[in-house]
Amino acid sequence: MLNIFARASVSRVTDPIGARLVRLGLTPNAVTLLGTAAAIAGALWLFPTGHLLAGTFVVWGFAMFDLLDGAMARALGGGTRYGAVLDATCDRLVDGALFCGITWYLFDIGDRTTAVAALICLVLAQVISYVKARAEASGLDADGGLVERAERLITTLVGAGLTGLGVPYALEVALWLLAAGSVITVGQRLLAVRRSALERTEEKAHELG
Repeated sequence: MLNIFARASVSRVTDPIGARLVRLGLTPNAVTLLGTAAAIAGALWLFPTGHLLAGTFVVWGFAMFDLLDGAMARALGGGTRYGAVLDATCDRLVDGALFCGITWYLFDIGDRTTAVAALICLVLAQVISYVKARAEASGLDADGGLVERAERLITTLVGAGLTGLGVPYALEVALWLLAAGSVITVGQRLLAVRRSALERTEEKAHELG
C-alpha cells in the first residue's frame, strides 16, 4: 500500500544516486546481490544473538539497496526480465532471513507464543508474494493489499528496534498486528484475482458476442 503513495517521492531521492552508481561502473544486479547478502547476514547473526537494535539498522540499511537497484535500472533505460526475477527472489530471501532470525531469538528467550506469530508472518509473506506472481503468470492482476513488502519491513523492524530500546511488548504487538494484516492481504489478493478473472471472462464473452 505504501508503494502506491511513496514511489514518486522516493524516486526523486534515489534516481540521482542510482545514476551516480551506474557512472561508477556498478550494475543493478550487483547491488541487489550485495544488499541481499548483507541483509541476510545481519538478520541471521544479530537478531538471534539478541542485538535487536543493531539488527534493525543493518537489515533496514541494506534492504534499502532494493530502492537503489531500481533507480540504477531506470538510469540504464529500464530493467531486464532477469533482473526483475533476481530482485523478487532476493526480496523473498531477505524476508525469510528476517523472520527466521526473529523466530530464533524468540525461541531462545522462551517466548514461544510470539514465535508462532513470527512463523505465521514468515509463511504469509511468501504466500502474499506467490499469489501475485502466480496471478501475473496467468495473465491476471493481484496488486495491492493492506500489507505489502514495505509495510512488512517497517512493522517488523520498528517492533524489533523498539524492543531493542527496552520498550515492552513492542515486538509482540508488531508481529501479531502483522500476522492479522497478512491474513487480510491474502484474502484481498485472492479477491483481486477473482475479479480480474471475471473481467477477462466477460471481455472474451463480449469479443465472441
